[in-house]
Amino acid sequence: MPAEFLAGFSEALADVSLSCRTLTRAERESRRALGEQAADAGIGLRELTAGHLAAARRAWATLPGVAGARDPGDLRRTGAAVLAALEAGVHALAEGHARAQRHAVRRAEAERRAFVDDLLYGRSDPGRIAEQAESFGLRLAERHVVVVAAPPPGGTYDERHPLLRRVERELAGRFGDHDALVAPKDGRLVCVAPTGQQPVLDAFVKLAGAEESGGRVAVSRPHSGAAGVVRSYEEALSALDLAERLALEARVLLAADLLVFPVLMRDRAAMSDLVQSVLGPLRDARGGAAPLLETISAYSAAGYVNAEAARRLDLSVRALSYRLERIAALTGFDPDDPLQRYTLETAALGARLLGWT
Repeated sequence: MPAEFLAGFSEALADVSLSCRTLTRAERESRRALGEQAADAGIGLRELTAGHLAAARRAWATLPGVAGARDPGDLRRTGAAVLAALEAGVHALAEGHARAQRHAVRRAEAERRAFVDDLLYGRSDPGRIAEQAESFGLRLAERHVVVVAAPPPGGTYDERHPLLRRVERELAGRFGDHDALVAPKDGRLVCVAPTGQQPVLDAFVKLAGAEESGGRVAVSRPHSGAAGVVRSYEEALSALDLAERLALEARVLLAADLLVFPVLMRDRAAMSDLVQSVLGPLRDARGGAAPLLETISAYSAAGYVNAEAARRLDLSVRALSYRLERIAALTGFDPDDPLQRYTLETAALGARLLGWT
């Protein structure tokens, strides 16, 4: 134990042994300060406590109040006072040590949040980001995948959420010192991992996308470098946004499976014109366009099987057939004709993406 972390302790015990007083506020605060300094220097609380106990043991026989005790009663009173001072001193050390650790944790969390912001939004110099990433176990020269887990409606993921603790515990227990970064961001949970860590990615998807979590998970395509992480993050967010707008039922979304939608929306004016030209007449239907749009989507999702589509819509097969006939009559596009069906489906998807009804 370095001598500076024991400074003044033996002297205080010597004075206590003479007067049988308690430690003063200044003496306790001095121990707290030394506890903080020891924590910052990397000295553990067990080592710090053991050092003070050893110092008290070594000083015991030379304490003035002990050496000058005249009878057993005086020795007992002196011993009780010294032990009380020792207890108070060690307690103050522990308080200071714990306070320093809390500050260190908060600093680490703040640095981690700042790094995650810079990494996912590309706000910092790529070289600096790559250097920082090394301390978090990421080597940005590799190809990485970003997985974003969205909470159930009305929920939010933060540093205190049980799912984050569970994911960290499970990944550490199964994979040890893995190279994935897991952090909350804007109410969601984000995992950045190299493609070589596929088992870690799969485990994160399984944990965050489990039915009991109530949310859904989006998985980006792999990309390289710091800019690639930003691109992957944007892909995963876009997949979650598309799933919400299109009312997709899948709990796990793969950005690679949804590439057609950005293509469809690349020319927004053309898509708007397609939606209005093909689906505009549906607004004249009884009940408006929404039920017939829902019918187009359900018919497609059911593989164009009338019975299955009717079940999904909670309709009779006869009622479904009537709706399909109305769609064909109003739009001029027959849902049972392969080419015309594709036009209807594309327009229906565009209507959802544009929020058109």
